[in-house]
Amino acid sequence: MKLVVAIVQPERLKAVKDALVDVKVGKITVSNVIGCGAQAGKVEDDAGTLTGGDLLDRVRFEIAVNDDYVRPTVEAIIKGARTGHIGDGKIFILPMEECIRIRTGEMGRLAIG
Repeated sequence: MKLVVAIVQPERLKAVKDALVDVKVGKITVSNVIGCGAQAGKVEDDAGTLTGGDLLDRVRFEIAVNDDYVRPTVEAIIKGARTGHIGDGKIFILPMEECIRIRTGEMGRLAIG
């Protein structure tokens, strides 16, 4: 089991969500966050000039998946998030020790679904 965490541009939210649905990944958590990475909070304009330097609005996806769904999940996120410009985001894949479905008490693979 893995936890896939992706930080993407807010305008790519629908495209990422749609790409995830296309690969049958529908159990997601989405949060609005702010931050900066290698982009250092700079924004690229139409001429390719970087300006600014503030924390930027981003969307964070958290998706718990069984091991066989990691690759399709990552590929769907990339498909939906990639623009080819600086600041497209990052994906982190973390080991997940356990998952428990509160309603039924199911654990592990069954809890993820």
